[in-house]
Amino acid sequence: MMLGERIAAEALALVGVRFRLHGRSEETGLDCVGLVALAADRAGMPIARLPAYRLHGTGRSKAERALAQAGFVSVGVVRSGDVLLVESGPMQLHLMIHSDGGLIHAHAGLGRVVLMPSPSPWPILGHWRADHSGKGE
Repeated sequence: MMLGERIAAEALALVGVRFRLHGRSEETGLDCVGLVALAADRAGMPIARLPAYRLHGTGRSKAERALAQAGFVSVGVVRSGDVLLVESGPMQLHLMIHSDGGLIHAHAGLGRVVLMPSPSPWPILGHWRADHSGKGE
């Protein structure tokens, strides 16, 4: 199983975990950044440092730099395990993980990690793929 597929499987295993802003664990809750970091870590791609960010107003370039620093590369075609950077509201960015069964993300309104059908209801700003080796998959 490729790294991306493992990330998607780990994210699916976290569906139902409660939402918590800046949450980083299954026990205390996850937000979208925490979901990506925990799923990647459990799949074998530890993310050393998570960036500080605000719920609203984090710029796209800052989010893209953070994804690149964490070991993700921008790609054009999405596949299972890829991280989608979306604009879920004005000046509000959000991360989702693509899986063959839909999109996994930490939904603040529902208060938990959810799996929702594709396509994204929000504009997609980019697709990012785990590239822990630096060589691609």
